[in-house]
Amino acid sequence: MTAAAFRALHHDRAAGDPLVLPGPWDAGSARVFADAGFPALATPSAGVAAALGYEDGATPPDEMFAAVARIVRAVSVPVSADVEGGYGLAPAELVGRLLDAGAVGCNLEDSQGHTTLKDPRQHADWLAEVRAEAGDALFINARVDTFLVGAGDPADAVARARLYVAAGADCVYPILAPAQVLPELREGITGPLNMVAGPDRETIADLGRRGATRITFGPGLQRQAMAAVGDLAAALRA
Repeated sequence: MTAAAFRALHHDRAAGDPLVLPGPWDAGSARVFADAGFPALATPSAGVAAALGYEDGATPPDEMFAAVARIVRAVSVPVSADVEGGYGLAPAELVGRLLDAGAVGCNLEDSQGHTTLKDPRQHADWLAEVRAEAGDALFINARVDTFLVGAGDPADAVARARLYVAAGADCVYPILAPAQVLPELREGITGPLNMVAGPDRETIADLGRRGATRITFGPGLQRQAMAAVGDLAAALRA
């Protein structure tokens, strides 16, 4: 599936029917999700980092792109890759490495080191450069970190989102935004809106009804799987 087909999955969706994209952390988990019938996947950088033995944000770029490539090779469905803030790569190199890995899309966040929000206009200019380099070959999901490291102001999230959409982002991802502010975000933001959820269907359906276009899970699925491994390990030691 091309980026255009992946992009189409985000549009003309009925209310309450968001696009659900599980987050594989390695080739094996990717195959499980693809075999379950999901039309596409979206890697979580924190989940991949944990699988590779790194803290969130500490994965060397070469290892992250290699992990994405292994996931892409393992499945026939399209894969979007969370590449954090782009690892300091110039837009041309970032786009080239994503395409070489086989990704059809990417997450790009607007905080530095998960501690400080970037200047939104400068970030929008950078996103515009990424879009210019990628053309239509990549689906750009612009993460808005207002609720993660900022003051949690919905108005700031909307203002940032509008700049990023104008710069060419296909989708906006206000990570950790509370469900109750979703209608306000939906009213102020044009285009697809990504929300993070837990794995229960009720939460997914509720976010869809409130205006979410796309649901992802961050590292939640990887952490739940590791908890199950922990239970198995404890049982083996009993």
